[in-house]
Amino acid sequence: MSSERTRPGTGRHAKRSAGGRAKKSPPSPALTGSIGTDFVASVVVFLVALPLCIGVAAASGVSVSLGIISGIVGGLIVGFLPGSTFQVSGPAAGLAVLVLEFTTEHGVQLLGPVVLISGLLQMVLGMMKMGRLFQSISLAVVQGMLAGIGLPLILSQTYALVDSKQLGAALKNLAGLPDLTTDVLSDGQKGGALLLGGLTVVLCFLWKKVPAPLGRVPAPLVAVVLGSLAAALPMFDVKKVVVDDMLDAIDVVGPTDLGGLLDPAVLMMIVTFTIIASAESLFSAAAVDRMHTGARTQYNKELFSQGVGNTVCGLLGALPMTAVIVRSAVNVQAGGKTKISRVLHGAWLLGFGLLLPGLLGLIPVTVLAGILLHAGWKLFNPPAFIEMWKADRGEGIVMFITTLAIVVANLLEGVLAGLAVAIVLTVLRMSTMTIRRSTEGDFARLELRGNATFLRLTRLIDALESVSGASRVEIDARGIVHLDMACLSEIEGWAEQRRKAGAEHVSVLLRGDQSAQEAAESAVARSQIDPEQSATAHSEAIAAHPHGAESEPVPQLAARGYVNGSVHLADPHQPQSQHDHNRNDQHGGRPYVHGAPIEVEGELADGLRPVQPTFDEPAYYQPWYSGPVDDSRQWDGRGDQPFHPYDEGHFR
Repeated sequence: MSSERTRPGTGRHAKRSAGGRAKKSPPSPALTGSIGTDFVASVVVFLVALPLCIGVAAASGVSVSLGIISGIVGGLIVGFLPGSTFQVSGPAAGLAVLVLEFTTEHGVQLLGPVVLISGLLQMVLGMMKMGRLFQSISLAVVQGMLAGIGLPLILSQTYALVDSKQLGAALKNLAGLPDLTTDVLSDGQKGGALLLGGLTVVLCFLWKKVPAPLGRVPAPLVAVVLGSLAAALPMFDVKKVVVDDMLDAIDVVGPTDLGGLLDPAVLMMIVTFTIIASAESLFSAAAVDRMHTGARTQYNKELFSQGVGNTVCGLLGALPMTAVIVRSAVNVQAGGKTKISRVLHGAWLLGFGLLLPGLLGLIPVTVLAGILLHAGWKLFNPPAFIEMWKADRGEGIVMFITTLAIVVANLLEGVLAGLAVAIVLTVLRMSTMTIRRSTEGDFARLELRGNATFLRLTRLIDALESVSGASRVEIDARGIVHLDMACLSEIEGWAEQRRKAGAEHVSVLLRGDQSAQEAAESAVARSQIDPEQSATAHSEAIAAHPHGAESEPVPQLAARGYVNGSVHLADPHQPQSQHDHNRNDQHGGRPYVHGAPIEVEGELADGLRPVQPTFDEPAYYQPWYSGPVDDSRQWDGRGDQPFHPYDEGHFR
């Protein structure tokens, strides 16, 4: 007989219509509803992503079209790939400063190959399942990195806010602020740009307080529309966005373009792009997962998908891309349910870039700078420093050093510096060791507790030297949880030197140094039975009985009069009584293990006999007993009168 399986409604017995075709079930209402909400969410995300793509490209010093291309790739390619359902990818503001520095020094032509290799490395990391590794980075380092990205972005966009060219690195931009202030006060055109850009910043900060439904419109969209209308007035003479043809902006990478990758500085930038793009995407995933109750991000797949996106962006010569927290949060808040919303947002970007590029030329640069300045402030987040300091001063120092190192040096070196400080802080905290010294005549004792690492070696040496004059010394290190080789070698070497110097007695007790005899004596004291007999009986009971680990320890059986016995479950499915039956030693009748009744089998010692209960109430019985009977218990008048099933006298 065939073992063919058919799904309901699809096999030979499916119902067919008059025309001979199987009836199709109507679309699920939930699916239809999600498509509608995803469509609306895609439009909202597009309206937020468009000004951000343009602004990041302008801040990176490249063509606006390259930013839009990265946004299209993030939607139409990464949007289909597995990893995350709600994250939206595109050019990231956090990489704008790095891209600007790189293109200024090495040219735009080398940007594509760098992004291409970075994407391939991300794919390799994803296949090696390294995505979860980014979750183990110290929170202080993560927040310090975000602040280190936000502060240089603020400094660079301060120049764009007044239609001026930034000077380069963060420290140079910071040093040039006094001269920039002078230029703004003396130039009316820059003053007008500052007014328009300043209003954009204020709008972005205050828009969240606008009540619904108007408040649901994205603040960047409102700022772009109002700023473009204001820039059309005669009183404002500000710079506008310069738009190139998107197809002409594509510069496909060829084999000859890869020659410049052998430069050590370029290789370092590849590593930097890879680490930062991966970290920002996965940190964004962790944040977005806390905003919804849907499917969680699969970090390794998400890292691989981001690598695919950057590989495509690199081949096209576009900007590096990451998953962006701003767009992703808007997607969740707008009601996105599936990947359709982020895919469609890429389609809207493509259609707008191809069909309506002229509209982009109406957007003032200062408005985009205001939007990015607001984004940089949220990344910088000064209150986070205060909260971190109050929560843990050590972590606050790590966060501050990470931010400072990024501003002074660069992003990669700053993150590495923060990680190094965080590791040192952890090691110091784990190296807490207490030393107690006691002396009595010529006898001295050192008691060590905690973690003995090389960081505490000098303190350990001082403690050992303090008892060098005693003829009898005991070093009790059994309280040491972790003893590294440096401290262990120092203790053993010091003890050997004291013995050679003629000390009467030098002993070193390490963790786990308890003799078998001490352990046996302790076991006898606890069980009050012969340990050899107990071990033999226990082994035989475990071997003979199928329940193994559920068997009652033989020492308790021996205390009840059994020599060779075992305990097993009588009825594992019987519900637990209202009484506490887990204390076998105190309850008689049918003993209980884990709430189920058990049966006891075995050979009784001479003079003992089990007394079977007449009714099932184990709180009243103790049928196996090796001592005198105690009849002193009194009935309190509540419930049935207790029955004591023992004969008077002693069981011998």
